[in-house]
Amino acid sequence: MSFENLGLAPALLRALVEQGYSEPTPVQMQAIPVALAGHDLLAGAQTGTGKTAAFALPLLDHLYVSKRGQAQPKTPRALVLTPTRELAAQVHDSIRGYGKHVGARATTIFGGVGMQPQVDALRRGVEIVVATPGRLMDHMERRSVNLSNIEILILDEADRMLDMGFLPAIKRIVNRVPKERQTLLFSATFEDQIKSLAMEFMRNPQQVQVNARNTIAE
Repeated sequence: MSFENLGLAPALLRALVEQGYSEPTPVQMQAIPVALAGHDLLAGAQTGTGKTAAFALPLLDHLYVSKRGQAQPKTPRALVLTPTRELAAQVHDSIRGYGKHVGARATTIFGGVGMQPQVDALRRGVEIVVATPGRLMDHMERRSVNLSNIEILILDEADRMLDMGFLPAIKRIVNRVPKERQTLLFSATFEDQIKSLAMEFMRNPQQVQVNARNTIAE
């Protein structure tokens, strides 16, 4: 199985080759076709399994290939929520790398740094926002971010976000994005809280699991 078999656009395949990726990991093989087909997805995958590419590649395909130019170009069309600023920065770097040949415009929003550069980036116009829930809430309260055109919502490491107490923030954020959207949720475990979150926010999600149930990577 190669990335070509998954149905990704040539511009994305080119970026993968340049980064030295030849074969998809199990989570990528299972998740990418489901996401490309537009389904909601509940994916059991840990850090180190290649899960970032499993959501970043379909996201880029959707925004820049399948639906090019259909939404307001300056408003975010995809939102990735992550538990920490370190993960947000990593995801942002990955999206920029995979999307280098499609002109991907992305920015990060997280705490511990000044808000004004983030406000300026949002004003200039981006299509992908990678954010931690707390700082995104700050921007929502200041009305410096517009989530009304989000087409894809991704919850990355959802179990960690819940462990860190972000559930109320996640619920408020999800209530501000359009109901007609695609939602992809990635979690190392599928505890009851994750399942209830999926039932509340997702539409008939397809489920993929690439690690033994409720195990933690050594």
